[in-house]
Amino acid sequence: MSSLSNQQVDLQLEELPGWERDGNSIIKTYHFADFVEAMSFMNQAAFHAEALEHHPAWRNDYNVVEVRLTTGDTGGITSHDIRLAKRMEHIIQPKRL
Repeated sequence: MSSLSNQQVDLQLEELPGWERDGNSIIKTYHFADFVEAMSFMNQAAFHAEALEHHPAWRNDYNVVEVRLTTGDTGGITSHDIRLAKRMEHIIQPKRL
C-alpha cells in the first residue's frame, strides 16, 4: 500500500468535516456530552478499526476524544486512514428514523 498524494488527501478531507492534516497524519478532536458518550464512540470505533486491521492513535479526557490516523508502514496517509475516519464520522451521525 502506498501513501496518498497531497491532492488525494485534500480531496478526501473535503468529505470529512473537522478533519485536518497534521504532517503525515489526519487528526480530529471530538467533543461529547459526557464520558459515557465518549467511551461509547471509542468502543464502536474500535470494532471498525479491528475489522480494518488499522488502529488509531487516540486519547480520551472525560468527554473529549482526540484521534490521529496515519499508516506507519508507509510513513503517510493511506486509504486505510480515510476509510477509518469515514467510519468514525458515520458513528457520530444522528440516527434517522
